Amino acid sequence: MVERDLRRRGIRDERVLGAMEWVPRHRFVPPELIGEAYSDYPLPIGEGQTISQPYIVALMTEALRLDRDVEVLEIGTGSGYQTAILAECGARVWTIERSPRLAKRARSLFAELGYGDIESIVGDGTLGLPYRAPFDRVLATGSLPEVPEQLLGQLKVGGIFVGPIGSLYGQELVRVEYHAQESVRQGLGPCRFVPLIGASGWDDRAGRRPGALD
Repeated sequence: MVERDLRRRGIRDERVLGAMEWVPRHRFVPPELIGEAYSDYPLPIGEGQTISQPYIVALMTEALRLDRDVEVLEIGTGSGYQTAILAECGARVWTIERSPRLAKRARSLFAELGYGDIESIVGDGTLGLPYRAPFDRVLATGSLPEVPEQLLGQLKVGGIFVGPIGSLYGQELVRVEYHAQESVRQGLGPCRFVPLIGASGWDDRAGRRPGALD
């Protein structure tokens, strides 16, 4: 997977490549999909959510420009795979998941795999974690209509936000380097993620949970 889908497609950060090689992706997918765990496409994990394709996970992680002990806020734990990759890269991770069931399963996997320092919270991730801010990095693992000021405001000056921004049916992966006067925004390419539901994300009061790929 690492050689075929990551290195050949331009992922260069050796720390990211090493983490992607080391973390057992098959542990984070449903049992019936284990045979597809290392294919380069997203897989359903229940509750309308997916585990992202390996290339996208690597691209987002590389875009964060991680150093050891960098403090990362992850919005949307999902399966926990992206969280484990961040931890394996040496980051200190706080991760927020809306679904108690998915959060519980991810916590169990973190413990089994030895990622005991990950802080897992159940709640509305689109609001961030104000009482713990500021963070060095913020990573959104689902789509948002725009970059929430609520999350940018929880970054240290010079900190980085990475996430998919756009409509429900198609987004651009963006990286924003936060500065008080004028932040620097860079597009990293088109993508399609499941929506992040919350006060600063998408509203599901009408029951909208569109199927989406990432």
